[in-house]
Amino acid sequence: MPVEIMKETYTGKIREVTLGTGDKAVTIGGASALPFHKWEGETGQGPKIAIEVYDETNNWPDTAKEPFADVIDDAAKWAKKNQDEYKADLIALQLVSTDPNGSDAGADEAADTVKSVLEAIDVPLIVYGSGNAKKDEEVLKKVAEVAHGKNIALGPAQEDNYKAVAAAAMGYDHKVIALSPIDINIAKQLNILITQLGMDAGNIIMDPTTGALGYGLEYSYTIMERLRLAALQQNDQMTNMPMIANLGAEVWRRKEAKVTAEEEPAWGDAKTRSILWESITANTLMLAGADLLVMRHPEAIQLIRQMIEGYSK
Repeated sequence: MPVEIMKETYTGKIREVTLGTGDKAVTIGGASALPFHKWEGETGQGPKIAIEVYDETNNWPDTAKEPFADVIDDAAKWAKKNQDEYKADLIALQLVSTDPNGSDAGADEAADTVKSVLEAIDVPLIVYGSGNAKKDEEVLKKVAEVAHGKNIALGPAQEDNYKAVAAAAMGYDHKVIALSPIDINIAKQLNILITQLGMDAGNIIMDPTTGALGYGLEYSYTIMERLRLAALQQNDQMTNMPMIANLGAEVWRRKEAKVTAEEEPAWGDAKTRSILWESITANTLMLAGADLLVMRHPEAIQLIRQMIEGYSK
């Protein structure tokens, strides 16, 4: 007797958002069913992977530095290596040096870094500020200006600075990443506020905040899944934006990715452990609905690509 597979019926669809220009432009979103549920509907463009580039790498473990040792002091060369050697779908530039509680690099310096990266690559670019709302206003305005015509994603736009960041994105024809603190209601409200400024909802990517394995991952999963179900089951126009999971930074700042085998012999080989920590986090989040994964280690990325291929069959 054949097994009857139960099917959910959905009325909504995730918006498609395109980043970059020309032949190398990347489109995310477009699903009308849950991730990889091909028997229930269209699964859209499928997860895409952006590989991180940093303008500063303080306190990185050797395992994270190793694949980029020859380029880690040059963001443009690093981005090109991620594109050419590690086959990044997109580059995610993290401007951590602009943090006023750290190096406090200026907006002009950050803009010069962005410009050099854009000149080195032809895949789309994502630019994250330091996360300091006030400083990001200044930095991302300048970044938007120098990246005009490149259709990049700017973030994070959060409750305290969304007006300035969204205005910069609109003024120079970019997309905006709306960051909310693991809360479905705040995520939806932020989308509403950004659209009320005049930004098309089709130019918003949601970042509902990501927890690493062992550090709130299950809660992140729940929020992302609820956002996706609201969009698909209720056809909610303010939750049907594609989602980004900025997970690399979350995973690699945790002790499980930093502590050596000598310090914790029971934890096993540090490289194997950290790569699996990132892979498990990424796999979980893409099953929750993440359309865009921001990752770090090439071996973790390779594992996720194998999973995507396997799930897609």
